[in-house]
Amino acid sequence: MKLSELFGGSDAAPADQFPDPAIDIPQDATGTPQSVVLGGGCFWCTEAVFVKLDGVISVVSGYAGGTADTADYKAVCSGTTDHAEVIRVRFDSSRISFGQILKVFFAVAHDPTHLNRQGNDIGRQYRSAVFYADDEQRRVSEAYLKQLNDARVFSSPIVTTLEPLEQFFEAEDYHQNFVARNPAQPYVAAVAMPKVRKLEKSFGGKLKTTT
Repeated sequence: MKLSELFGGSDAAPADQFPDPAIDIPQDATGTPQSVVLGGGCFWCTEAVFVKLDGVISVVSGYAGGTADTADYKAVCSGTTDHAEVIRVRFDSSRISFGQILKVFFAVAHDPTHLNRQGNDIGRQYRSAVFYADDEQRRVSEAYLKQLNDARVFSSPIVTTLEPLEQFFEAEDYHQNFVARNPAQPYVAAVAMPKVRKLEKSFGGKLKTTT
């Protein structure tokens, strides 16, 4: 039986019942900052999810997978470059693990079963991808993808690509922290905020506290 059937016939297991990665990078008691670059559709939406996680130090929207001469919003949106819209998540490795970052990425931040598409955003620039920084990130990502596929957490196969991170190009200033600065923008309200609410509902215990 698929997990999607076990959990009521939805396209995926509920986010709060997603499996933890069986293989992970051990957390570093010294809190050495680490980073991972993730592509999951529009970077406004994925950024809005990860900035709320406890242990996340910073989230920067940008481009990866292509060359410097096409690392700008107009070129990337044309769909003719090799770039994906991505976020670089920098995190405290004593408070949240690489595997837990991946768990939120697959459970909340995007749909990894859509090839070169997230909702109405269509094109290679919206592909689901983990741009791994080293062999450890590649190994853990491969293992988690296999774990999710073997468990049939999603009703369709996962199409996420694993790509070596060659360069990360920071996006234009107006893209940074976009959701927080534009909460009433129609795309934000329709696409980004439901992801944030899903995170708050399913991972409430892993969120930053406000003072």
